[in-house]
Amino acid sequence: MSNRVNIIYWSGTGNTELMAKSIYDGSKGSENVKLLSVENASLDDVKEADILFLGCSSMGNEELEETEMEPFMESISNDISGKKIILFGSYGWGDGEWMQDWEERVKKCGGILVEQSIICNEGPSSEDIENLTSLGKKYTLSVEAKQVN
Repeated sequence: MSNRVNIIYWSGTGNTELMAKSIYDGSKGSENVKLLSVENASLDDVKEADILFLGCSSMGNEELEETEMEPFMESISNDISGKKIILFGSYGWGDGEWMQDWEERVKKCGGILVEQSIICNEGPSSEDIENLTSLGKKYTLSVEAKQVN
């Protein structure tokens, strides 16, 4: 398996996309990091990643977006066992229950949540952007350090 950090997201209003780009910005353009909207992502992008960031905003009754992200999650559910995963996303109403449900789903599929999920009510604050950028930097550095050893 190659040493990769892949960031795969769905965004309706641009808030979750901004979150994804903030993670990517933290990588400072490392060639080991890939930023993909979910419609351009494949199972191979999941399989090749050592660290997988998945982002989606809450839709409807606190659910994952149903036409692209939900089918993608269904398609990768058998391939995330043992995979290190970090979830992120934004919401406009409710209390973030969709993220708790998503975390449970990932765990039931054998995914390993290596960080607390990051959720933002509406757009990310400057503090959220800083935290996301730091995560991008942290996991890019850990992957690059792994390659040296």
